[in-house]
Amino acid sequence: METVVVVLAVAITALIVVIVWVLRRSPADLSGVGAADLDTKKQLIDQRLERVDAALDRVSSQLKEFEGELKTRLETMGEQTAALTSTTSQLKEVLSNSRARGQWGERMAEDILRLAGLVENVNYRKQVTIAGGGRPDFVFMLPGDLRLNMDVKFPFDNYQRFIEAESDADREVHRKAFLHDVRDRIKEITTREYIDPEGGTADYVLLFIPNESVYAFICEQDSTVLDYSLGMKVVCCSPYMLFAMLALVRQAAEHVALRQASDEVLSLLGSFTKQWGEFGGALDTLEAQFDRVRRGFENVTGRRRRALQRPLDRIEALREQRHLPIAQIVSEEQAALPPEDVTGVLETDVEDDADEDRKD
Repeated sequence: METVVVVLAVAITALIVVIVWVLRRSPADLSGVGAADLDTKKQLIDQRLERVDAALDRVSSQLKEFEGELKTRLETMGEQTAALTSTTSQLKEVLSNSRARGQWGERMAEDILRLAGLVENVNYRKQVTIAGGGRPDFVFMLPGDLRLNMDVKFPFDNYQRFIEAESDADREVHRKAFLHDVRDRIKEITTREYIDPEGGTADYVLLFIPNESVYAFICEQDSTVLDYSLGMKVVCCSPYMLFAMLALVRQAAEHVALRQASDEVLSLLGSFTKQWGEFGGALDTLEAQFDRVRRGFENVTGRRRRALQRPLDRIEALREQRHLPIAQIVSEEQAALPPEDVTGVLETDVEDDADEDRKD
């Protein structure tokens, strides 16, 4: 588009220069100019006019295209503006209704809890009636059986009026009214038994402000509000602050759980060490008993056996010295047999004894 405009400007400038040059020539000069020269000038002007006409045609064509594109964009912007107006109107209706405003705050808080990695009925519970009749919107379970209460209901009426006010005087009135509502809300929370250290709660309570702009407005317009809330043990949290705080709470809970598990493992390890010591003592006792039995067995098979063998060796030496035969011992069964059968049995027994002696 800019190139077309530049070309058009150059062509128009050239045409103006030619026209001015012709007008400035005196009739005498013009009469002295030959017909051929005038024809040349005329052709030059015609060529330039043709280029100007072509440039104008291109500009006209591009202007029509630009006009169509501009119309399309304006229609799109109109649709987007209408959608934004509808959304703004719906949001305005939500903020004007206290119940819908509370549901909107709870939904935003749930989204933040989910992003922070907290699980319902594990890390927190919703709408639980506590001792004294209070009913906080969220109750967080902390390490050490502590509970942390949070309320998400927040006054927006005067803030909305402040935004919609047309005069500075009205805005000032609604600004003061809104800050007064904030202080009243902080004071109201402290009277609902949300803070009860003796009953197992933390010594502070969370007040969720589900809008960063509103939180920033409070900090900018009256910084003493936050000091007032902290003095009342009420922590005001914007969405970003709530996410950061809950992430720290979750990490602290995981750290405590890990420490408890470590303590349990160390306790079990101590019990195992005790049982291992008892097992070692019993094993040492059994080893001592086996050692006594071994020494007794070695005594019987060694020294005692040799002590018994020596008299037997002397007796056998005396028998061989006197050339006495080995006496045959007849059992009661053999005594009942005839003499010839007894002789055969005895010879068989002698042969068997000889075979066993050879094996030994």
